[in-house]
Amino acid sequence: MFAADQRVPYSVAARELLRNTLLDAACHELMGNRWSEITMADIALAAGVSRQTLYKEFGSREEFAQALVLREAERFLDAVEQALAANVTAPVKALTAAFELFLRTAAENPVVRAIVLEEGAEELLSLMTSQGKPIVERAADRLTAVIVASWPRIRRRNAELLSDVLVRLAISYAALPKGDADTTAAAITSLLEPYVEGLVAAGAR
Repeated sequence: MFAADQRVPYSVAARELLRNTLLDAACHELMGNRWSEITMADIALAAGVSRQTLYKEFGSREEFAQALVLREAERFLDAVEQALAANVTAPVKALTAAFELFLRTAAENPVVRAIVLEEGAEELLSLMTSQGKPIVERAADRLTAVIVASWPRIRRRNAELLSDVLVRLAISYAALPKGDADTTAAAITSLLEPYVEGLVAAGAR
């Protein structure tokens, strides 16, 4: 039985459900339409709510786009954390698995595909690049926490540097892919392997 302070208030749960329903509707629309052609009215209709409800929740199209990109980024990070956790005894293998998973998932994600393949998606692209500071910082912070927890011998400042580089590389390759996910992940890992192994070895001394 859950304690009272563990229960999620109805208003909070209802709002979270509404936000996810609206964001899911946008992802669905992106499977067959360009982002530049999708209106807020289209998203509201796909979600089964009024346009007024959509604007009340997000305020503007720009705010909605930011929430959409941020949510997809969080989902990517969840998957990356699982890949790292599954290979905790082998840091280099963990790095390869995480990068490969990220790139493969990004290639299949409707939001990332819209950014990469669609003309007129500058609004979304800017949220991952020129205006992407919150995404980069959040992703780097989460990755740092996972690295420190998984390999405590690695010094935090080194984990922060590695995380920042990995996140920026991942976003760059997701936005401008070069080759398949497996090949790209292997190439990046081969480049960073000496550094990662050095961090682990230095921490053990």
